[in-house]
Amino acid sequence: MIAIATAEMIGYAASALVVVSLTMRSLLRLRLISLCGSATFLAYGILIESTPIIITNVCIAGINLWFLRKEFAIRQSGHGDLGASRIRADSPFLNDFVEYHLADITSFQPEFQMPTGDDVVALMLTREGLPAGLVVGHLHGTTLSVDLDYVLREHRDSRLGKWLYGAGRAVFRDAGVTELRALAVTATHDKYLRGVGFDPPADKTGEFALTV
Repeated sequence: MIAIATAEMIGYAASALVVVSLTMRSLLRLRLISLCGSATFLAYGILIESTPIIITNVCIAGINLWFLRKEFAIRQSGHGDLGASRIRADSPFLNDFVEYHLADITSFQPEFQMPTGDDVVALMLTREGLPAGLVVGHLHGTTLSVDLDYVLREHRDSRLGKWLYGAGRAVFRDAGVTELRALAVTATHDKYLRGVGFDPPADKTGEFALTV
């Protein structure tokens, strides 16, 4: 009876992990939790001596490991799958992108409105050639005041921000930018700017700054 109870508990834990993995927007977290779920289900299958469960979860674990190895290999190679391209601020695609994701955008930057004017610079961030985020700002001389720095939920573990403001910062120099400035409007935004390398302001009302 004790052995059966233990096996059932492991089975329930495995089921819970699978359910949790399906709620993840981040692809990396989905793979990691799914791997834990398949490993737990594998243990469950061994305990109850179920060959179909064992075979299925060995395959699932192998698939998750393959994708995770690919993800970490890309990171170690210098984010070769990440990119940024300048896009016209009045581009219909850009406006559609912002409109579709506006609810998520305003959860981080509540007062954001798509800027207009000849001084607007917009960069579409990509992963594996597909849109993954957006940076929009006003150019004053060689200083870009960032109005929006946004990454899709499923790509927030790809560290697009650290790449953009680190190894990928040449895209700003190509646009004539030598300095970036950004105002943290939420605690999450403040933490993000510090994490990607911006220098914090001298006072609470000032702007973060980064030389590119």
